[in-house]
Amino acid sequence: MLLSRLLTLFLLLVGTTLARAESLVLLTENLPPFNMAVSGGNFARDDGITGISTETTRLICERAGIECQQILRFPWERVYTQALNEAGYGLFSVARTAEREDLFKWVGPIAGEDWVLLARADSPIQLTSLDQAGQYRLGGYKGDAPSEKVVESGLQVQQSLYDKENPVRLAEGQIDLWVTSSVAGPYLARQQGYADFRVVLTFGRGDLYLALNKQTPDATVDKLRTALEQLRGEGRLQAISQKY
Repeated sequence: MLLSRLLTLFLLLVGTTLARAESLVLLTENLPPFNMAVSGGNFARDDGITGISTETTRLICERAGIECQQILRFPWERVYTQALNEAGYGLFSVARTAEREDLFKWVGPIAGEDWVLLARADSPIQLTSLDQAGQYRLGGYKGDAPSEKVVESGLQVQQSLYDKENPVRLAEGQIDLWVTSSVAGPYLARQQGYADFRVVLTFGRGDLYLALNKQTPDATVDKLRTALEQLRGEGRLQAISQKY
């Protein structure tokens, strides 16, 4: 009887461990149209989050048979640090840079974007290289990969805590150029009624990924990668992008 109870307890513990290994908490931020709170606020869970990457990661988890909770919080540094340091956590949408390469296990790309400088339609600014942008007032978003790239190149960027401030800053002449992406920038501008910004320079490209804590089991990562490629082959990811 005792042996039977011990065996039962062992199986329960093993089952619980396996269940935990097959569940993830995926953190994100407001980065329209890739991930954003339906309410427009700075905190949301699961169905309260929408966007290209949100829907994509949701489908990937479903196909892989992994329970994934999605949580949107502010600021970016907070969720980035939590995913970096705590087992069972992941983060999307993340630019896979050389500096971050060895910090996470990667699934993707789940989306992609060009990095651009946007100006007002009536702006006379013409650029052929990023260096030429140094004579202008640049605005960006703190922690955003395009802004980080420009800062790394030696240029100064006025970085806001909220990217939604930048369309207004550009429209009102507080900055000359907005450092953003070809997808997120125009989408955010249209949401605020600005449809006439123009691209003056494309200076890079960033594919966006799901970044998982390094302690995530390789078997879990492999399941997610396989699911992603299956969905991509079926055209499901393109269908999601076209919605936005």
